[in-house]
Amino acid sequence: MAMKPLSLSKPVLSLFFLLLRKLAGRHHRGRMAAMTKPSPPPPPLPGLDRLHGRTLVVDVEAWILRPPVCAFPYFMLVAIEAGGFLRGLLLLLLYPLLCLLGDGARARAMATVALVGLEEKEVARVGRAVLPKFFLEAAAAEGVAAVQAAARVVAVSATFPRVMLDGFLREYVGVDAVVGPEVRSVGGVLAGLVDEEHAAEMAAKRLRALFGAELEEAGKKGAVGLVGAASSGRVHYLFSPYYCKETFAVGEADTRGWRPLPRDRYPRPLVFHDGRLAFAPTPPAALAMYTFLPFGIALVAFRSIALSFLPYRICFPVGALTGMHYRLVAGHVPCGAGGGGGRLYVCNHRTLLDPVFVAAALGKPVTAVTYSLSPVSELLAPIRTARLTRDREKDRRNMAAVLARGDLVVCPEGTTCREEYLLRLSPLFAELGVDVNPVALDTRVGMFYGTSTKPGAKWMDPFYFMMNPRPAYRVEFLPRAAASRGGRGDSIDVANRVQRELGRALGFELTGLTRKDKYMTLAGNEGVVPPAP
Repeated sequence: MAMKPLSLSKPVLSLFFLLLRKLAGRHHRGRMAAMTKPSPPPPPLPGLDRLHGRTLVVDVEAWILRPPVCAFPYFMLVAIEAGGFLRGLLLLLLYPLLCLLGDGARARAMATVALVGLEEKEVARVGRAVLPKFFLEAAAAEGVAAVQAAARVVAVSATFPRVMLDGFLREYVGVDAVVGPEVRSVGGVLAGLVDEEHAAEMAAKRLRALFGAELEEAGKKGAVGLVGAASSGRVHYLFSPYYCKETFAVGEADTRGWRPLPRDRYPRPLVFHDGRLAFAPTPPAALAMYTFLPFGIALVAFRSIALSFLPYRICFPVGALTGMHYRLVAGHVPCGAGGGGGRLYVCNHRTLLDPVFVAAALGKPVTAVTYSLSPVSELLAPIRTARLTRDREKDRRNMAAVLARGDLVVCPEGTTCREEYLLRLSPLFAELGVDVNPVALDTRVGMFYGTSTKPGAKWMDPFYFMMNPRPAYRVEFLPRAAASRGGRGDSIDVANRVQRELGRALGFELTGLTRKDKYMTLAGNEGVVPPAP
C-alpha cells in the first residue's frame, strides 16, 4: 500500500524546534564569529580564457543566479505545485517569523515547511519541470558564461536542496554534479533536511562515483573555485585549498552590472515547462494572489456560464466586462459552406479552449477532435468533440466522417506549447483531401497557466485559464492552403507548409519536437493515456 503524505503538523513542529535551536545557539555562534580571523582579500575575477579546460567549483547563489538571491519564490513554487495552495499559504503566513532568522537558518526553515511530507518523486518532478523557467529568468549571463567555458563543473548551493536544483543545473546549464542540502526520505516521503556532516558524506560519495579520483587530481592540478564574498563565513569544503588551488570571490560591487541571461543565449532552449503559476511568487506577489483567489473563483463561474450558454455574439462582450481580452484578426475568415461538406480548420495548440475560440470567431458551431479529454471537460464543452484512437487509418476515416457533416477543427501538434515555439504537425489532416484553413492562435496570461501534464489535474486547465484577471486570446485566419494531391510524402509537405505559415504569422520558432518529447521532458513518460474500458 502506498504511503500517504504526512500532514502539515509535522512541518510546523519541525519548524518550531528548529527556531528554538537556532535562537539558542545564536549567542554561541556570535562569540565564535568574533574569534575568527578575517580571510585575506581574494584575487581579481578571472577571465573566461583562464577557465578553459579547467575543473570549476562554483557557488550557485553567488555566480549562476544574480545576487542578491531571494529563496522564498522557489520554495513557494515547490510548496504550491507539489503540496497545494494550503501549504503555500502556510509558508506565506510563517514568512514574517522566518525573517527573524539568519540566512542559513531561514533557508532550512523554508525547506522544512515547503518539503516535509511531500512525495520525493513529485518534488523531483517540480524541480525538473517547473523551477527551470524561474531559475533561468534569474540567471546571470556572466556566471553562465563562466560555467560554459570550463571543462568540468561542480555546482554548490548552501540554500536550495539538491532535489530542487538538479534538473535546472544539469539539463539547462550543463554542470556535471550538484552539491547542496540533502533531504531525508522515508518510504518515498520527504521527512526533513539531513545535518550538514551527513550531507557532506553523501556528496563526497556521489562525487567519487561520478568523477572517481578526477576531482582530487583536478585540485592538485589547479581546480578553480568561484564563490561569493558575502559567503565567507559558510564556505563549502569543496572550495578548500585541497580541491581549489585558486578561489575567486565576487562581491556586490562586481555583480551590480551583471545582466540577465537573454533567452536566445540559454544553453538549452526552454521549449517546455509545467506548473500552474505564471509569475515568480515573491512575498508581495504571493499575498496578492491569495487575496485574489476568492474573486478568481467567482470569475471562473461567471465566465464558464457565459462561454457555455450564451450565444457567441454575446458571450465575449460579456466576458470583456470581466477583463477577458479577445482579438480577432479577420483578414481571411472563410465565408459560406465548404464544397461537399464542412471546412477544415488547422490551428496551433495553446489551451483546451482553442476550438471554442475558433467557433466564436466563426460565429457557428464546429467539431473538435481530441486524443484525450477528461469526462468533466467533455461534459462542459460548449462544442461537439470527437475522440481519436491513435490508429491512423481509423482516425482518418473518423475525421472524414465528421468533416462530411460540418466544420472540423484540428490541432495537429498533438499537445499544447506555452512558449513561442511550434511543434511538428502531424500530416494526418492533410490526408483528408480537402483544402486547409490555417488559424494562428496566441494567448497571454498573467497569473495562472491553463495547461498541465499531470493526468489528475488536466480537467482543471480551462478553469485556471479563466481564473486569470486579464486572460487574452488572439485568433487570426490565414490564407487557405491547397489540399494534398495524394501520397504520404505530399501530405507531409502540406503539413510543413502550414507550420511555416503559422510560424510566420505568430513569430514563433519552428521545431521538430512532438508530444512524446514534451512528456518525456516534463513527466518522464510518453504522454499516452490508456483507452477507457
